Amino acid sequence: MAGSDAGDRGDSEYLQVQTTTDSRAEAMDLARAAVEARLAACGQVAGPVASTYWWNDQIERSEEWFVFLKLPADRYDELAAFLTERHSYDEPEIVATPIVSGSASFLSWIRDETRPRPASGARQAAEGEIRAE
Repeated sequence: MAGSDAGDRGDSEYLQVQTTTDSRAEAMDLARAAVEARLAACGQVAGPVASTYWWNDQIERSEEWFVFLKLPADRYDELAAFLTERHSYDEPEIVATPIVSGSASFLSWIRDETRPRPASGARQAAEGEIRAE
């Protein structure tokens, strides 16, 4: 349910994805893990917020924390799978909102920071080859 079958993201090249958790600690862990995995350029945590929702045929109320993640649209499916796997909720909120406009340098930064990097040893070897020339 968390993959691309969730709906059309339109032609937007960048997204802000949000989820909620029941603790600040989990929200911080999800944000950090997504950024460390380069699935998002940045993660922001906000809250608490008061949530009211249906769950198991009953109205529930709880305190939750938002996690906002900024990423290129082509990373959405991988991020959604990542969040679904790591999230404590049975059915986590994973909602993507298109970023329709933004500063060119910020959007470039989002793209650059979400591209895979060579392993540390490979990067050092490449830098050594460049210096040796």
